[in-house]
Amino acid sequence: MRHFADEAPAAALESDTVSPVRAMTAAGEANRERILDAALACFARTGLNGTRIEAIALGAGLSKTNLLYYFRSKNALYLAVLTRTLDMWLEPLRAIDADRDPRAALSHYITAKLAAARDHPEASRLFALEVMQGAPMLSAVLATDLKALVDGKVALLRRWQDEGRLKPHDPHHLLFQIWATTQHYADFATQVEQLTGATLADPAFFERTREAILASILGAVLPECAPAAILRQPASPSAREP
Repeated sequence: MRHFADEAPAAALESDTVSPVRAMTAAGEANRERILDAALACFARTGLNGTRIEAIALGAGLSKTNLLYYFRSKNALYLAVLTRTLDMWLEPLRAIDADRDPRAALSHYITAKLAAARDHPEASRLFALEVMQGAPMLSAVLATDLKALVDGKVALLRRWQDEGRLKPHDPHHLLFQIWATTQHYADFATQVEQLTGATLADPAFFERTREAILASILGAVLPECAPAAILRQPASPSAREP
């Protein structure tokens, strides 16, 4: 998996925010993921300023010294948690390419984003909090890596429009609508559960939600697309896992 934190431009990172590049063994990668999981739980609970490195190390089952072998500072760790979430979201976005049918490509992307909302709600909420605060740690990554990828997908969506494979629709807003609609079920999970009595952890509710989003978004952008045809798009196997 790509780690944007390892690639972030100098403007995004001070000299103490990432560890030197090291050959990462399987055990080292496992430790890194344990640290990131523990950090996510701590940052989601008490925020960046309220979280202590010692608490993250305790949650990861490692010493503070061992943790600092992988991440030089709390800021480096916070940025790594955020960029791991971004990596997760952008992997299915990268899969939208010119060789795919627009309906299948967008259906797969929406399903993957909804599965991420179900499986990683804390990551989504922490990312949303960072952006709502003006993205002080993440702005350079958003303005470079993310923008470059989105620019490429916007160009592809416009090409599909020119070819008559999509209705005229601002490609940026199409992506924003997908992000907002799918991430709503993570960021506002409590509200969703209070109003519907269900969460995405319920397979039946997940499938109803997926079908509703596909009908709403794809119905607006696919030319002469019947709702029944949209709903016949299968969920990816990973998205059906509880």
